[in-house]
Amino acid sequence: MSILLVPAPGAEQAAADLAAHLAAPIGRVEARRFPDGESYLRLHDDLAGRDVVVVASLRDPDPQALRLWYLAQTARDLGARQVGLVAPYLPYMRQDKRFQPGEAVTSGTFARFLSQAFDWLVTVDPHLHRLASLSEVYAIPAENVASAPAIARWVATNVPEPVIVGPDSESEQWASDVAGRVGCPFIVLSKRRLGDRSVEISVPEARAYSGRAPVLIDDIISSARTMAVAVRNVRSVFGRAPVCIGVHAVFAPDAMRALREAGAAAVVTCNTLPHESNGIDVMGEVAEAVRARVVSALG
Repeated sequence: MSILLVPAPGAEQAAADLAAHLAAPIGRVEARRFPDGESYLRLHDDLAGRDVVVVASLRDPDPQALRLWYLAQTARDLGARQVGLVAPYLPYMRQDKRFQPGEAVTSGTFARFLSQAFDWLVTVDPHLHRLASLSEVYAIPAENVASAPAIARWVATNVPEPVIVGPDSESEQWASDVAGRVGCPFIVLSKRRLGDRSVEISVPEARAYSGRAPVLIDDIISSARTMAVAVRNVRSVFGRAPVCIGVHAVFAPDAMRALREAGAAAVVTCNTLPHESNGIDVMGEVAEAVRARVVSALG
């Protein structure tokens, strides 16, 4: 096995985090744009016979999509044995159904695009709605790495006597998994969405957990509206500020400010996307999945 990590432009930190666990070298990628906006890419390493792993940080996927294709095809042209993709945050998962006539079902289209470019995919907790697994849309082996083990380690180390709180029903899978690993209770809040940027959240009976430190967990922090409302309600019920944990730090420009103004004790995210809040390292689990996928692909 001769793994070479190739960072897509903007994913240098993610590649470095992964390399620390894989003990694999990082290739040199030269990237720039011509005056008309076209991409120039050059891979400076000898790729012949190597297992190339492209690492991508896809917070803003559209400008990066063609570069992923170019990196994969160039690696093959230069003799790579296989070309896999590590995208810790996997975009284009929300539009998995045609809700209105004529809408693009982009989750399937993006999956076909990546499936044509790469031999396999490793990601972390993709936001599956109506899909049971990535295999429903991806034609290549797609490994879903759970963030719960890393989050549970962080909570057990940093939060005495926690109670895990999920801000809505969709977060229950993370809340229950983390709580089970930590060995602490969990509750799930009830959410009613009033509009695109307005939600109403109620806190279930929490008297039994008074004295415990509330830890709010969600998979994606984007606008942070849901979590900010949850922070205020949890503070009112528990009488103390909660720690907020997110798997993917998408973060709209004012999201962190919204959480601070709501009174969060701390905001901590996994390093699936680079952000000042990164404090939980999931790359150890990602590295294990990469090793297994490279070996499996070799047969």
